[in-house]
This record gives sequence, C-alpha cells and structure tokens, in this order.
Amino acid sequence: MPHSPYTCVLWDVDGTIADATPGIFPRLIEVLASFDLPAPDPASMGRWVGPPMYESFQQLAGLSPDDAAEALTRYRALAARDGYAASVDIYPGVPDVIRAVAAAGIPQATASTKPENQVRAILEHNGLVDLFTALSGARTGAIGRSDSKSDVIGWALERLEAAGVDTSRPVLIGDRHHDVDGAAEFGIPVIFSEWGFGEDAEGDPATFRAADAAALQALLLQDDAA
Repeated sequence: MPHSPYTCVLWDVDGTIADATPGIFPRLIEVLASFDLPAPDPASMGRWVGPPMYESFQQLAGLSPDDAAEALTRYRALAARDGYAASVDIYPGVPDVIRAVAAAGIPQATASTKPENQVRAILEHNGLVDLFTALSGARTGAIGRSDSKSDVIGWALERLEAAGVDTSRPVLIGDRHHDVDGAAEFGIPVIFSEWGFGEDAEGDPATFRAADAAALQALLLQDDAA
C-alpha cells in the first residue's frame, strides 16, 4: 500500500477541488449591480475566488464594512436560491487523488473560507464527503467579520484531533497566497495547486507546486516499492 510523508491532508476547496466560477460570477455581478456598481473586468474576476467574500467586497469593490456585510448576505441568499452545488465543476483527476489518499488511510479535512454548508453540499453532490474525516469552512453566521484562512485551518486541525487523528505532519493543498499565509501560521507546508486561480507568484513561498492531479498524487503518496 502507498504511504505518505504526511499524517493528514487539508484541502482548500475553491480553485483546488472545485471550480465554482460558473455560479459565483453571475451572483457576484447581480450583487454588485444592486449597489449600482459595474461588473468587474472579466480579466480580474479570478481575484474574487478564494479569499473571504466579505473581505473582497471591501478590497475589490470598495464597499464599507457595513455594505460588505449586506452584500455578503445578498450573495449567500442567491447561492441558496441557486443551490450550493449548482454550476460547480470538479477539477479533473482531483476526486481520484482524494480517493487514493483515503484508500491509503490518510485522514483528510477541508480548510476553506467558503461557507461550511456550501462545502458540504459540493462534496455530497459529487460523492466525496464520506472520504473526509472533518469539514471546516466559514461560519454561515459570520456576517460583518471575516473568517480567515488561519481560522478554518485551526478548526480543521481541532476537528481532526477530536477524531483521534495524528496532526503532527499535516499538509495543505491550495491555490492562493491566503492558503500559504494561513498555513504558515501553523508551520504547515503547502502544495500549491497550479490549476487554480492564484497568480504564479502566489505559489513562490509554497513548499511544493503541483501542475496537475497526477503531480499532486505523487507528492502525497509514495509507492512502498520505490
């Protein structure tokens, strides 16, 4: 059986497991229009994927904290209306990696700033939820503050430990500098998923880079015969 240098694997979701942009972008445009704001330039839309949306409404749209909280409420209402797993594509090969890691007996958890109920819906819809020991995402009631990447990583580790998992050698897989920065607060190495939304330089501080799912699996699992 393959073995891993890691005792547990933490997964970012947007840009790592799932491409939710077919649903995110129309909802984002609708919310911004409700504030009489123009749609973002298509070339910059990827900047909205990954960071906490409450933060992005302020930094990218220039909304005040109060308006950003209202925008987030409207955005989540649209997501609930559309269905959290609607218009979400799973990246090719990534489910196979998740299954292979689970088959090797390595516990897995999500560590996503996407609301936790949306994370669960996406994984359930794609038949992956039972492969995770713990799910960690943003709190759906956290309007007016931003659950950071370090927050959700901390919760993921706590839930894994509560399940009896050895968290002494974790690794995080993610596609944005937020993943690298958040993991650094815990001394966790990061595998940068190059198929996501981060710019190339965002992965420079990461421990490893993976160009595709096959490269990722090779970093996570090693053949005992090798």
